[in-house]
Amino acid sequence: MLLKKQTVWLLTMLSLVVVLSVYYITSPEQKSNDLAAIQQKATDQNQGKTTTETKDNSGKTVVSSVAGDVAFEELRMKLEDLRSEKQEELTSQLASTDLTPDEKSKVKDQMDKLNQVAQSEELLETFIKTMGYEDVLVRADGPKVIVTVKAKKKPSVSDANKIMLEVKKEIDETNYVAVEYQPAK
Repeated sequence: MLLKKQTVWLLTMLSLVVVLSVYYITSPEQKSNDLAAIQQKATDQNQGKTTTETKDNSGKTVVSSVAGDVAFEELRMKLEDLRSEKQEELTSQLASTDLTPDEKSKVKDQMDKLNQVAQSEELLETFIKTMGYEDVLVRADGPKVIVTVKAKKKPSVSDANKIMLEVKKEIDETNYVAVEYQPAK
């Protein structure tokens, strides 16, 4: 009799775990689909369109035309996707048994550098927003950093210089920093 109670209890707990797992997996997807629908409506309603260009892993240029604030978010999501793909690639290399310890160390260093660049970009975006800008997008690609700033005020050379100095302080290995202004509505 005791064995049957334990079996029923175990099956009940397992079914509960399965139900909660399914709920957890499907719940965020539904929210993100709703968010995509909202962004699509905002894109359709907004008449001021911005053309943006990004490069994918194969080196092809992807051109998209979206509304102002949505353009920044879309670029952020693309950068995040590219970084996560690179992170997965490095993780699979790290898990490989073919690599020597020295090669694994280099892969780990690449992963750390990728995370550090992402954190530096976020920190710079937050700092530059505190300078009075509506939205900021920082894209670091090796020694090249492009900062796109959305502002209502007229762009000035001194503000661009301040932004460039902050970028060079935060990301040491930069050789080229470009500041682009985009008018806010």
